[in-house]
Amino acid sequence: MAFASVPNMNIDLAKKFLDVIPSEKDFFALSQKELQSITNSRSKVLSMAYRQNKLEEARKEVEFIKRNKITATYFTDPNYPLRLLNTPDAPSIVYSMGNCDLNAKHIISIVGTRHATIYGRNFVNRFIEDVAANLDDTIIVSGLAYGIDIAAHEACLKHNVPTIAVLAHGLNTIYPSQHRQYAADIVHRNGAILTEYTTQASVNKGNFVARNRIVAGLSDCTLVVESAEHGGALITANIAQGYSRDVFAVPGKVNDEFSMGCNKLIRTNCAQLATCLDDVIEAMGWTKKQEAQAPRQKSLFPETTKEEDEVIALLKTQEAPIHINTITQSLGKPVYKLLSTLVNLEFKGIVVSCAGSRYTLA
Repeated sequence: MAFASVPNMNIDLAKKFLDVIPSEKDFFALSQKELQSITNSRSKVLSMAYRQNKLEEARKEVEFIKRNKITATYFTDPNYPLRLLNTPDAPSIVYSMGNCDLNAKHIISIVGTRHATIYGRNFVNRFIEDVAANLDDTIIVSGLAYGIDIAAHEACLKHNVPTIAVLAHGLNTIYPSQHRQYAADIVHRNGAILTEYTTQASVNKGNFVARNRIVAGLSDCTLVVESAEHGGALITANIAQGYSRDVFAVPGKVNDEFSMGCNKLIRTNCAQLATCLDDVIEAMGWTKKQEAQAPRQKSLFPETTKEEDEVIALLKTQEAPIHINTITQSLGKPVYKLLSTLVNLEFKGIVVSCAGSRYTLA
């Protein structure tokens, strides 16, 4: 733990140290002069005083994690998250609370704006409801932040899907404090809260950016639900892409501030378009639960209104997606009313919006 708490001691750097010194214990036992000679470095972290201070901090941390039933997982431990192990800048140790399997069969990270709209929240809830019904051994990862993050955790708790909240600070606190109860519920409902930071590490803005690499690294794929053009969720998406992980984005209206980031990811081929869980399952090559593969004709079209039935009937006659102007002219409906109907049909999984304001049946 003391070795891992040295600044920037990610797995890559730890391996480089261990290539030239016998063990982590020797890092603290060797003299400053010996370490400087071996590593060809004059860094202050090699000073005896600095290393002894790290040992003392680690002793205090051991007491805290034992008292609070926290698990410290070093990168050489077989229980260390394998997906995270395969990233170049993974932390050499992670601290977690909860009984969640960090190496589950399917792991999806869901990220997005802190200013989530009803559209985004509804999509997240429907997506995770579908996860519960269609995928076994699946975990949802997010960052416990306001907006899409907490919407994802909340939906997981609602639909009994295990979830991991990745924190940007030690496990002696929860930020934001308003989400403390969510964190407790996550731990008690087969999920986990996880961090790379000790309780003695200082909290700064950089931690929240660094946290994004763990959210991306823990997962098979990352789903961006809503994001402004320069939102923090795009950082996570870019990191995931850099790790050669699949990235998906939920499309939105072209003039919506918090859909611009997602639309840009899709437009620039940085993310695959995702309108529902099936899009992700198909792209990832995953297999649905056996019971979920059975035909579900009765639920193909959920309860719909008269206006929605008119749109469905029109789209049934079309072989290709049609423009919203064509739907407006055919049905004699004003655009503002039609948009509301189309959004509701998207929520129900009946209609899919395509590029260029075109629509088709799902």
